[in-house]
Amino acid sequence: MKVYSSNLTEKVSVNINTSTLAAMDLLVDNGYYSNRSDFINQALREAIQRNEPNIQRCSEEAGRKLSCGEWFMGVRVLTLQEVEEYLVQGRSVSITGYGVLCVGNDIPAEKLFQAVSSIQVRGKVAACQPILEHYSKLSALENR
Repeated sequence: MKVYSSNLTEKVSVNINTSTLAAMDLLVDNGYYSNRSDFINQALREAIQRNEPNIQRCSEEAGRKLSCGEWFMGVRVLTLQEVEEYLVQGRSVSITGYGVLCVGNDIPAEKLFQAVSSIQVRGKVAACQPILEHYSKLSALENR
């Protein structure tokens, strides 16, 4: 499993009941946390750490399900060199993951379309508009 990390952040809206919010604010006001975001981020990190065995198991299962592709979690940067290697090897891969897939700006769309058969990311794909449109059309066709 490839796990990539980065300092990318994404804003999330969460509904929290008033008694939970009051307890959080009390801890913030008394210096246990610097602000609400600090409290929430720490709680999330602790929950992820507690669930590390489940995350590892799910990651391994997801990777095994792919017969001709690659799986990632976190931030994945796809480079021109990788795309060219896929083409030299005569491979067409499927890229699946959770997080952010960044497609290099120097990758010609036609080369990418030959080398990568599909992109399915639970999160965000950062790429030029023609690439985003191509793979969103493929995804829509697959989901019919």
